[in-house]
Amino acid sequence: MRPGGSSLHAWRVRGGPSPRFWLQCVAVPGSSRPLFPLFLAASFLMGAAPAPDPRAPLLDAMSAELQRNQQQLKVNGHEAPYFLSYGVKDYESRLIIARYGALFQDDDYRERKLGVDVRVGSYDYDSSVADSLDFGFSTSKGSSFTARKDGPQDDSPLALRTALWLVTDEKYKAALFQYLKKKGEDVYTVEDPKRPASFSKETPATYVQPPVAFPFDRQKWRKLARDVSARFNAHPELFDSEVRITADKVTRLFVSSEGTRLITEETLYAFHVSAVTRAPDGQLLDNSRSFYLPTEAGMPDEARVHAAAQKVIDELLALRQAPAITPYAGPAILAPEAAGVLFHETLGHRLEADRQDGDTDGKTFKGQEGKQILPAFLSLRDDPSRREVNGEPLNGYYLYDEEGVKGQPVSLVEKGVLKGYLMSRHPVEGFPRSNGHGRGQGTLQPVARMANLIVDSTKQVSDAELKKLLIAEAKRQGKPYGLIIRDITGGNTNTSSYGYQAFKGVPRMVYRVDVKTGEETLVRGVEIVGTPLSSVNRILATGQKLGVFNGFCGAESGNVPVSTVAPAVLLQELELQRAMEGKDRPPLLPSPAAPQKGTAGPEAKKD
Repeated sequence: MRPGGSSLHAWRVRGGPSPRFWLQCVAVPGSSRPLFPLFLAASFLMGAAPAPDPRAPLLDAMSAELQRNQQQLKVNGHEAPYFLSYGVKDYESRLIIARYGALFQDDDYRERKLGVDVRVGSYDYDSSVADSLDFGFSTSKGSSFTARKDGPQDDSPLALRTALWLVTDEKYKAALFQYLKKKGEDVYTVEDPKRPASFSKETPATYVQPPVAFPFDRQKWRKLARDVSARFNAHPELFDSEVRITADKVTRLFVSSEGTRLITEETLYAFHVSAVTRAPDGQLLDNSRSFYLPTEAGMPDEARVHAAAQKVIDELLALRQAPAITPYAGPAILAPEAAGVLFHETLGHRLEADRQDGDTDGKTFKGQEGKQILPAFLSLRDDPSRREVNGEPLNGYYLYDEEGVKGQPVSLVEKGVLKGYLMSRHPVEGFPRSNGHGRGQGTLQPVARMANLIVDSTKQVSDAELKKLLIAEAKRQGKPYGLIIRDITGGNTNTSSYGYQAFKGVPRMVYRVDVKTGEETLVRGVEIVGTPLSSVNRILATGQKLGVFNGFCGAESGNVPVSTVAPAVLLQELELQRAMEGKDRPPLLPSPAAPQKGTAGPEAKKD
């Protein structure tokens, strides 16, 4: 992962700590939650004791081992830890992949991962450094050893304590090394009287979420995956395609030396259909549809999935014939999902508080609190406690963040004025407390990240009026056409002090709007580029309907599920650059799955 980079995308990534939204971007408890207390009530009335919670002994074992280390762990002559936390993440995954009408993968996967945080020093000044700067290791003679971060899949309290003990020992030595190193480096550093604390003090939380059901009708999904993927066999121009169905459950146990004790469970089901082709000039074209739902019961039905697959086919066939356009700078409408990605990339990442600190960060908005950064009719907030919008579930919903802090709504921009930041337990000047946005994938070190980014507007017009405003603005600028971007795959941005503060979006369906007739023509071959502050301050108006973009955002702390909620926006100027051109030939022979002349299909027998 390049420093300061992130990306937003719509694909689900398996739960382990594999890196990936450069900033590149494109979780909700199951609906069975009410059954648990009803069952307990029924058992009580019948005189039967409720079944013991198998998670409780593991949480107790974590607390016992943490307490032992807190009381006894110390190198003579040096500081003991002032803070410890243990996290155990239990991942269960189901995966089905089909291509050409047949299953290519049909897997179950399970693992437990350990996250251990050991801090030396004090809340004001401690041993913490970013993951990328953690080079603590011994240079003494002898073989090196790195403790494994896996937990036992058996519910064995002793095995879990043993695994945590070994990782804690390693983390403490590394923390002590980093603490002494930081104190040494301070000899050469100018003192900063405004330097914020190293770690925020938070109120301990206790929460035990009832178990969440994790059904998976494998036979149903196998059949649907085969059937949907077979639709592409009739279109040899689309030389590759895939149907991917995933179901993921994460059970998290968390304890800290401050007294926090948490058990939470999240499930996420997803259906993806994608395909690729080449235009006659060789440009590679791809298209996809994705559905994310918190429960299996909420997954799209067969008719809706087939309709989505047909939409992918129809759009790719149309894109193959669409003309490629030259780079463009002029007025454009971004449909709601595309507008959400714009705000995610241009503003959301730059309002993550960790990016206001550190020598390598661009610090776009540092010191701008209380100042106008957007048009006065726009407001921006992030709310991890929001489950859905207009009946559509949001990927970014969660109860507690990775640092044990309850996810809280945050007002970031009010009527164009900067009000606050997304906070982890890493304080920045003027903002000493977390608001529950410390997030990370797997056991990667949490940093401040978006959850559900929501855009509000007081300057709304209908879709028809927005198109009229687009044409009027294009005429005013002397442009022969404006653009409407109706669909987007994701985007990325750079927030570091290295290189340019810029962002890029990857539009999928772009339409050229003739200023004389209003006629819309599908075009291809361009990408959105721009500088953040210039782009968002050229928004002239917004639509009335909200759209949801569900996906995954990848940055320093890995991939986390996110959502953007926004109306369509009209920009006075949007710049599009030429997309990467391709000259490769498509496959030379037709697909064997394609219908052959004089036969009923690829496997038809001769008379």
